Amino acid sequence: MHDYGAAPGAGDAEASEPVDDDQPHPAFPRSNSAGDELFAYGTLQFAPVLEALLGRVPPLRLGVTKGWRVAALPDRVYPGLIPDSERIAVGIVVAGLTRAEWEILDRFEDAEYDLRPIRLVRPAAAPGTHRADPGSGAAVVAAYVWTAAVTADDWYPEVFARQRLAEYAQRCERWRERGMPADGW
Repeated sequence: MHDYGAAPGAGDAEASEPVDDDQPHPAFPRSNSAGDELFAYGTLQFAPVLEALLGRVPPLRLGVTKGWRVAALPDRVYPGLIPDSERIAVGIVVAGLTRAEWEILDRFEDAEYDLRPIRLVRPAAAPGTHRADPGSGAAVVAAYVWTAAVTADDWYPEVFARQRLAEYAQRCERWRERGMPADGW
């Protein structure tokens, strides 16, 4: 996502558990092998944003992950997902993403995000739709994980929806109409 100079939201934190607790977590090569599902915990969980960026709203369902926090970011209206063993992150699983849609999302997301696999504790792997973690039944999906500074505050999607969503979706639509410039809005 791109900063457009607004202060971060009030903050809602929730978390998810890394795929291997004691292992480094290699990033996907920015969606080259990410599959067709994304755990969206911030602005991408909102249908108007997906519609503005992708031209459609893919199938959505609840996703919950342990060991992560949805943190407010300095001087930004969108959050970052960061490791926090004491937290649970709630978001939406965006399913059925095409290669072209992944390319749009990769262009949209800041360079400070790494696309990494995370384990969802809800929902369990659905036949033919998730990679299951052996022995757990948990789904493993891609998530954009934040790699830079965060605030101590959590990011709250309901506050974002009430205060910023309409304007943010319009900015996303204008960005796409302008050819998705790499320099942001």
